[in-house]
Amino acid sequence: MELTERKKRILRAIIESYIATAEPVGSKAVAQLAGLDVSSATIRNEMADLTDMGLLEQPHTSAGRIPSASGYRLYVNELMDEHQLTMQETQRINEALEMRMEELDRVIDRAGKVLSKISDYPVFSMTSVKDIVTVRRYDLLMVEENAFIAVVMTDTSVVRNKIIRIPDELSEPQLQMLSTILNSSFTGLSMDQMRQALEKMETHSTPGAFRMIQLVVEFALEVLGDLRRQTIHTAGITHLLEHPEYKSLDKAKPLMRCLSNEDDAARLPIPFDGNQNMNILIGPENVNEAFRDTSVVMASYDIGDNMRGVIGVVGPTRMDYAKVTARLSYFADSLTRMFGKGELPPASGPDDLE
Repeated sequence: MELTERKKRILRAIIESYIATAEPVGSKAVAQLAGLDVSSATIRNEMADLTDMGLLEQPHTSAGRIPSASGYRLYVNELMDEHQLTMQETQRINEALEMRMEELDRVIDRAGKVLSKISDYPVFSMTSVKDIVTVRRYDLLMVEENAFIAVVMTDTSVVRNKIIRIPDELSEPQLQMLSTILNSSFTGLSMDQMRQALEKMETHSTPGAFRMIQLVVEFALEVLGDLRRQTIHTAGITHLLEHPEYKSLDKAKPLMRCLSNEDDAARLPIPFDGNQNMNILIGPENVNEAFRDTSVVMASYDIGDNMRGVIGVVGPTRMDYAKVTARLSYFADSLTRMFGKGELPPASGPDDLE
């Protein structure tokens, strides 16, 4: 039986009504939804044909129709209009795509606070990309005539996106051309190479086209810069004052100031080479002068997406290294399993962290 244009309109009306209401759809409602100037009897006959074709189902004898799996498949393949995202929807998607990194920061921050509480020592934690990261692909999605979403995917499968607005109208062919230029000229490059390529592009591009290219490339550079930047969290700095070695504020202040300052904390030696999961620096082994009379115990963990993290404990050189390293090892293993597999390691006994 042929699927005429009228049958398609009726099927589409029934499916979209059922999606919205979850209620069987009758012929009277179909006449209004499909905008057909025909009698209810004609629509009932068409609905009966669609049922015979396996595209609709009738739950009860006197009830209206609902779509079948075959009806949904036909709708998706042929009848469904492309949904144009609203600005509110794109913003919600942006927020959802950013949640992973926000959750990563929250998890690491919380882990540091917990470890500091059970150890009575200050704890620092940080993340860093292991290697140079480049852009693998750009995708540009039209939102409005003067706005589009720029999607940047790195070679470590990190995806970031941003809504870019421009003063002039932009057509779909222009957007596709822009995407082609970006993917052919600004992928697989270091940040310096991208800047150099952008400078060369300016000399042989129209001002309007170059401005759009520049906006997307600058966003990509921001993404790569953020991935290279270390994120540092500290917790429990005041725990230092609970230890006899730091009862004197003159001795405690430089260390507390250093732990509170991200720039100083970033100068800690971090074992990101992947060959050393645990690192213990005792007294003068610390290159930072503020840590010369302390010990720093660090454990590294794998976050995924070509990223490593380190969680470390800072305390007097008399700290209980065995207990601290056991706790750190457990935390690092937990974080690796959680980020990599979505699970936590089994506890070896009730006294693991005591």
